[in-house]
Amino acid sequence: MGRKVIGTSMGVTAVRPTRALPTGARLICADNTGAKEIQIISVGGYGGTRRRMGKAGVGDQVIASVKRGTPELRKQLVRAIIIRQRKEYRRTDGMRIKFEDNAAALITPEGAPRGSDIKGPMAREAAERWPRLAGVASIVV
Repeated sequence: MGRKVIGTSMGVTAVRPTRALPTGARLICADNTGAKEIQIISVGGYGGTRRRMGKAGVGDQVIASVKRGTPELRKQLVRAIIIRQRKEYRRTDGMRIKFEDNAAALITPEGAPRGSDIKGPMAREAAERWPRLAGVASIVV
C-alpha cells in the first residue's frame, strides 16, 4: 500500500513514491534563483477524487507561490519540481529513503531549470523524470 505502478516497459516496473505534500505545504527552494520558500498551489497531473486536495511527492511538478525571496520573485506563480521529501518512501530494490527537509527546484514552462545550481541532494526518482534538472544538481541520491 502507498506505492503505485505508473507504467511498464520491457518488463521493468516504475513505481511512484508516496505523495506526502498536500496543497498549501511550504517548501525550501533549493536552487539559486533568488526564491527561498515556496507554497504549493496545485499539483500538475493529479487525478484525485472529487473534493480531495491535491498531493505531490518526489518528482512531481507543482505550481507554487513564492513566499520568501527577492522582491522581483515574491508573490509570483512559478512551476517547480519536488526534489526532496521528509516522508519515507520505498524504492523498487526494497531500500527506504527519506530526506531531512522538503525541497523543490524552479523550472521554466518548457521544463528547463531556472537556476544554474541545486543546493543539497536530489532524489534519483526526480532525476530520472527530469534529466535536465539532474544536470545542474550537485549530488543525486
